[in-house]
Amino acid sequence: MDFVKMQGIGNDYVYVDAIGQKIDDPSALAIRVADRHFGIGGDGLILVAAPTDEGKKLGASVRMRMFNADGSESEMCGNGIRCVAKFAYDRGISRANPMKVETQRGVLTLDLWLERGKVAQVSVNMGTPILQPADIPMLLTGIDQVVNHPWERVLDLRQLSPNSDWIAASGLAGEFTCVSMGNPHIIFYCRNVHRIPLEAIGPKIETHPLFPKRINVHFVQVRKRAELIMRTWERGSGITLACGTGASAVCVAGVLTNRSDRLVKISLPGGELGLKWNQADGCVYMTGPSVEVFSGVWPDA
Repeated sequence: MDFVKMQGIGNDYVYVDAIGQKIDDPSALAIRVADRHFGIGGDGLILVAAPTDEGKKLGASVRMRMFNADGSESEMCGNGIRCVAKFAYDRGISRANPMKVETQRGVLTLDLWLERGKVAQVSVNMGTPILQPADIPMLLTGIDQVVNHPWERVLDLRQLSPNSDWIAASGLAGEFTCVSMGNPHIIFYCRNVHRIPLEAIGPKIETHPLFPKRINVHFVQVRKRAELIMRTWERGSGITLACGTGASAVCVAGVLTNRSDRLVKISLPGGELGLKWNQADGCVYMTGPSVEVFSGVWPDA
């Protein structure tokens, strides 16, 4: 099986042309290839496939299927879809610019920025955020949006932590906000993201019964209204260097809670993303790099 290793600000995946190659069990394959010791290494596996008939009607050039490192299939990946566009363009699968890519989130439009004939930066229309609890999904009734919701009422972090000293040390705010960008996200704000024991608390929040499909977990520090820092525990993959859908959700949460502007620069461990929640059409736009690391042949697909 031919593959390409690609990354968007450190969010790295193994990419496979599933148009010209048959992949029988992508979930099992994702677990093997994502292993950083015995496989290729990455946050998961992304298949670049032919669009469905419905996707073709909407103008999609290719379809993205994304599998986490644990084999679970996810609806969307913001950093991943930028690299899908680069994969398709650089290899001549599609020369459309803008390019439309089909996902479980729907067909998204991407503007490609070229350097020496290859894709270097991509701007993605991530669509409109989903804010209703049942659609995120989460088991919280009686409210229209989960914005600045006190965590002590439904998600007591002190009970989830063997040692809760980090709550005061990080300056954690007492509320959380939830947003779906086609996949679910929970956002906490604090004064120092580096004081969060992400490896310990991330999986506890991800798998909490409040979230029937699990959830991506983000802690955010506001430097200025237009500059944010975030750290992520990604559903199915653990700590990752970046999360594009998460950054999009953080952009939305900042506006809803009046902590940040509609146009922000977000610093993640792997690099920076530009985000804009456009008031005119309600869509979130994300801009960032897409990089090919290496290509090769996997001996046992």
